Amino acid sequence: MNTPTTERLQTLPKAEIHVHLEGTFEPALLAQWAMQAGVPMPRPVERLFEFAGLADFLEFLDWACALAGTRDRLAQLAHGVCRRLADDGTGYADLIVNPTHWPAWHGRLPEMLDALDSGFRAAEADGLPRVGLCISLLRTQSADAAVELVELLTRLRHPRVVALSVDGNEATAGRTGPRFADAFRRAAAAGLRRTVHAGESSGPEGVWDAIELLDADRIDHGVRAIEDPALVDLLAERRIPLGICPSSNLTLKVYPTLAAHPIDALRRAGVPVSINTDDPSLLRTTLPREYALCAQHFGWDDAVLRAVAATSIDASFADDDTKRALHARLAAW
Repeated sequence: MNTPTTERLQTLPKAEIHVHLEGTFEPALLAQWAMQAGVPMPRPVERLFEFAGLADFLEFLDWACALAGTRDRLAQLAHGVCRRLADDGTGYADLIVNPTHWPAWHGRLPEMLDALDSGFRAAEADGLPRVGLCISLLRTQSADAAVELVELLTRLRHPRVVALSVDGNEATAGRTGPRFADAFRRAAAAGLRRTVHAGESSGPEGVWDAIELLDADRIDHGVRAIEDPALVDLLAERRIPLGICPSSNLTLKVYPTLAAHPIDALRRAGVPVSINTDDPSLLRTTLPREYALCAQHFGWDDAVLRAVAATSIDASFADDDTKRALHARLAAW
């Protein structure tokens, strides 16, 4: 079998359902903004995206986001996300945004959403792919803060917002499913979809909580579900999709090598899996590259690649028209 090239996989119609706005900065842009603000760089620009682990990675996100303090800079980032999607051959993305990472916008979420929306609308006018926003809680926030966020999103009913999310380091925050259960119930009642980071730095127990306590429509990462056969069976039976990010899991040392990564084992067990970049700029990857890595290591043929791409579309929170159009393109690939 010929391994598909990244160029060919760029033409594969697909969605991306696990990608963070905070992970789409370019190093030259951050260096420029830091110089303008008189803020020291955490490392030289050529090593800016070298991380010791997840904690270091999350600290860096806070530093980078602090530089994006104006409406124009947020709109610039939003437009850049859509350009990146188009370059990857991605037809739609659910983009995760965690307001706690953006200090200039604390207490100003409506203004932040409008600034991002202006960039996305300009991108769509330029013929670039559409983006939906998953507004994320940080795992260390309180139950009251979580409910407050959901109540604000419910009042705003911003058309760009498609889901409530939760992310952050599971290993340092401990078990958080019970804390956020009320907020996620309220989100479901308000018509928001739910996606949960789990099964990355935690084991299968985090995925169980995401399903049983948070009623997640989708799990971000979820790879360590492989450690619990009963959980794998449940994910397959209920068709709960996983937004898997292979290179992220390797960089942050969840798995030592791609050969040790469970994405193919989960797929073979019937779990709906998609491929994603997580933080593409910071991890120096692209979506076609992620597909190519998996195709090479696991021997995926075109049928498997189509199936994984179809899962990404089905698992997305895109509207029905967008999904139908992407599926039609995928059928012709």
